[in-house]
Amino acid sequence: MSHTMKRRDFLKLTGISAVTVGSLAVSPFPAPVFSKNANSDSKLNIACIGISNRGGANVDGVMHENIVAICDVDRNYLEAGKKRFPNANAYQDFRKMYDEMADKIDAVVVSTTDHTHAPAALMGMKLGKHCYCEKPLAHRVAEVRQMIVTTKEKNLVTQMGTQIHAEPNYRRVVELIQTGTIGPIRDVHVWCNSAWGGREYTLEGQPVPESLDWDLWLGPAKVRPYHKQYFGGSWRCFWEFGNGAMGDMGCHYMDLPFWALGLRHPLTVEASCATKPDPEMAPANLEVRYTFPATEKNPAISLSWQDGNRKPDIIKKENLPSDWGSGVVFVGEKGLLMADYTRHRLFPEEKFKDFTPPAPFIPDSIGHHKEWTEACKNGGPTTCHFDYSGTLAEAVLLGPVAFKTGKKLEWDPVSLKAVNCPEADQYLKKEYRKGWEI
Repeated sequence: MSHTMKRRDFLKLTGISAVTVGSLAVSPFPAPVFSKNANSDSKLNIACIGISNRGGANVDGVMHENIVAICDVDRNYLEAGKKRFPNANAYQDFRKMYDEMADKIDAVVVSTTDHTHAPAALMGMKLGKHCYCEKPLAHRVAEVRQMIVTTKEKNLVTQMGTQIHAEPNYRRVVELIQTGTIGPIRDVHVWCNSAWGGREYTLEGQPVPESLDWDLWLGPAKVRPYHKQYFGGSWRCFWEFGNGAMGDMGCHYMDLPFWALGLRHPLTVEASCATKPDPEMAPANLEVRYTFPATEKNPAISLSWQDGNRKPDIIKKENLPSDWGSGVVFVGEKGLLMADYTRHRLFPEEKFKDFTPPAPFIPDSIGHHKEWTEACKNGGPTTCHFDYSGTLAEAVLLGPVAFKTGKKLEWDPVSLKAVNCPEADQYLKKEYRKGWEI
């Protein structure tokens, strides 16, 4: 996809209607914005916050530009990053980085733990910095909405880190759904075998590793003792820092039905689990059910999510492959489509044995990170801009909210409230430690 993509092609690619675009506060094609320190070779000056693990992959994705600042709460990672980028300024505290380098940065990449996504991203966005942020954008629904609003107010180029969105398989699935291969769709089933939760834990502390600034790692979260149980990705198990398996993987797998069916805000959300909510930890298995309103192109949609060792009943009922660990099943009037990251199949197979797929009409991506950096420089589109991906993230984060309340939420996306469940408010937003407010 080049930055010269025509407007109509972008609308087709992202699933945004002309009506939706017309109602946005700003154009979805922000003009290129460079700091006064941008290099003559037109490379972006990028700051990377969180540079290990997933953050390391994101640094690799944007290193074709100028990495002018790196930030990580662990000095070991920071020292390794400094060896890779000797000309970059190194920080443990992104607040200090913004204070000292605000006029030297064009864009920021945020790859921290979920609970610090919004503070790290919004501080830069409010300064007018373009933003690439890992899924699920933020820790709470209200934070995501603030990121969407700030994107429009500041006319920023944004991209959520759902890298699989750029791969060919998802494009082919979207084409099949949108050309009516399996007819009108009323039901979608999404499942993922990840299980971030349901574990034993302790609130007792351990000595803090010498290289780690534990207070900075906690950031906006309530103060608690350090423990190694929060690392190796296991922070996702704890409500204070993550949202379980759904928070980790929901934006990846629910991205496909959102894209293919043009889904936006749900009407209702309810969740169930074999275990009662724990105040500290997410459950090992969660089921969430959404209803979405009918549109001009599609009837009302029922979408289910299951994680851990749960799988949708339709797999057994329709004799679908049982060895797929994660995936999506679209149920249409003319058949079913089953997909995961790299493959897709139509069922019943006998019915579709002579099927010829439509000629591809969604352009190949130039790369998920490259889409964003090119758009920052040339004013073109991205496919996971925050207006699209933020709406997806809001829906994903509503799943844990419904689980915590134990009620079927009737959702009003305008007021950002569950109109039948005022107790949900405490889970939609949160209080921040002094110095970390957004």
